[in-house]
Amino acid sequence: MHTLSVIVPVYNSAKILPQLVQRLGKVKADNRWLLELILINDGSKDDSWSVIGDLAEHYPWIHGINLMRNYGQHNALLCGIRQAKNEIIITMDDDLQHPPEEIPKLLSELDKGFDVVYGTPQKEQHGFWRDTASQSTKLVLQSAMGADVARSITSFRAFRSSLREAFASYSGSYVFLDALLTWGTTRFSALPVRHDPRESGMSNYNFRKLIVHALNMITGFSVLPLQISSLIGFAFTLIGFVLLTYVGFRALTQSSELWGFYVLAAMITIFAGAQLFALGIIGEYLARMHFRMMERPTYTIRQRLQKSEKPNIS
Repeated sequence: MHTLSVIVPVYNSAKILPQLVQRLGKVKADNRWLLELILINDGSKDDSWSVIGDLAEHYPWIHGINLMRNYGQHNALLCGIRQAKNEIIITMDDDLQHPPEEIPKLLSELDKGFDVVYGTPQKEQHGFWRDTASQSTKLVLQSAMGADVARSITSFRAFRSSLREAFASYSGSYVFLDALLTWGTTRFSALPVRHDPRESGMSNYNFRKLIVHALNMITGFSVLPLQISSLIGFAFTLIGFVLLTYVGFRALTQSSELWGFYVLAAMITIFAGAQLFALGIIGEYLARMHFRMMERPTYTIRQRLQKSEKPNIS
């Protein structure tokens, strides 16, 4: 028998939550799971927290957490993960694009010896630009995570709660859950699952936010940009050496002051651009160090709603 903690970050989803709970409750009863649902209100501007309160009053297996402000999806997930009590953690979105009925597939794959299983959509339900940005971000993630499964990651995950011990002391303000999971295991898997259209409203992620998220992730959990900067610096140094050799050869064979001036101006421009590029990347890392030294909280809980459920699976 599986014991599950389902964690759902909530942002402006008051209209969808009752349906999500109803469908999850049916799956819970059909599979005879001991399950807790942790709903983290991440600074919603609608009545989501009131709806969570009503649901927690009616269903004893629902726990509500209200954050002080909007910290972001991954920060809210980390908050819920640290509150989870059961052996397996499921994370999913609040918009019903991740069908609760697909959870048994993730658990079946997890039972094969994996520690983390992603539910990859059979067909993306987003627009062209959102899909393009998502795929571009995943290419970056593959390098940052160092795992081949990175291109298949989604926010629909199942993993063992023991993995959180690997990042129990993490306190940075930038959180990327999938990178944190790589700190505890290399046993990842992904399998195709149904991916439904969003029930209502619009996605809170757009092209710009995905790019910003990728930038925060790669500078917060990877040294790849610094390595790229070093390679660019080496490449331009090599180009400069070749140009210097060529100019020296032309100076010995031909007399042309203008030729030397143009090449020198081009070299200065190239080297200045390379230096500014490298300084920009270093600045990104210094900014992350600055915020880490400020010890900004990963999240702050304003209020909890929780009832104890008797372990009755009948």
